[in-house]
Amino acid sequence: MPHLVAALYRFTPLPDADALRAPLQGLCEAQGLTGTLLIAREGINGTVAGSQEGIAAFLAELREGPLLGGRLEGLECKLSWAQAPPFRRMKVKLKPEIVTFDAGATDPTGDVGTRVAPEDWNALLGRPDVLVIDTRNAFEVGLGTFAGAVDPRLRRFSDFRDYADGLDPVARPAVALFCTGGIRCEKAGAYLRARGFPEVHLLRGGILKYLETVPEAESRWRGDCFVFDGRIALGHGLDERPDHPPEALR
Repeated sequence: MPHLVAALYRFTPLPDADALRAPLQGLCEAQGLTGTLLIAREGINGTVAGSQEGIAAFLAELREGPLLGGRLEGLECKLSWAQAPPFRRMKVKLKPEIVTFDAGATDPTGDVGTRVAPEDWNALLGRPDVLVIDTRNAFEVGLGTFAGAVDPRLRRFSDFRDYADGLDPVARPAVALFCTGGIRCEKAGAYLRARGFPEVHLLRGGILKYLETVPEAESRWRGDCFVFDGRIALGHGLDERPDHPPEALR
C-alpha cells in the first residue's frame, strides 16, 4: 500500500512546546503515522507518513483542532507518495530550535525577505544582479541544484552565518535563497535582513514545491533533491503515484 508523506513546518511562538510533545506523539500514533516531528518554542518542523485518511486527520488537528488552538494557521506542507514505508517509527522530539542555526538569536517570525512563488522563480534566476545561494549542505547540493546557484560548501546549516558574514550587502544587495522545503531559507533570510541586505528573496515552499509546480521542460533545476526519509531523493513531479496526486489535502 502506498504511503502519503507530509513534509511540514511553521514558525510560530509555542511557549508550551514541552507540554505538546506527548499529545502530538499520541495523535500521530492514533493515526498510524511514522516519521519525525521537531517542536520548539519557535514552532514545528518534520516529515510524517501514513494513510491518506491518517494524514488528513493529523493535518486537520494541527490546523484547526484544540491542541494547537489555531496557532499553526498557514502551516507549510508538501505532500507526495512513497511506495515503500519511508520511516520505521514515530518520534516527536523537543528541541531548542526546529532547525539548528544560532540558538534562537535569529527571529524567523519577523522580516525574512520576500517569498517568491515557484512559477516566478525562473524570472528571478534570470536576473544577472541577483546572487542565488543554495542554503543546504554540500552533500545535498551534490545531488542537485539550480543552474547558476552558488554552493557555499556548508557542512551544516549553522555554517551559513560565517558564509553570510563574508558577503557585502553594498556590493551584492540582491540575494535569492532556496532550500528543500523553505524552512532553512526563512532563518537565513532573517539573518541577511538583520545584516542589512536590502533585497532578499526566498523560494516559497522550497525545491519540493518548485519540482511539483514547474513543468520539467521549463525547469532550471538540475539533478535530484535530497529528502529526509527512506526515498533519499526525488525528481520532477515528486509523486511516486502521479495518477493520484494528493491535492485534496493541500
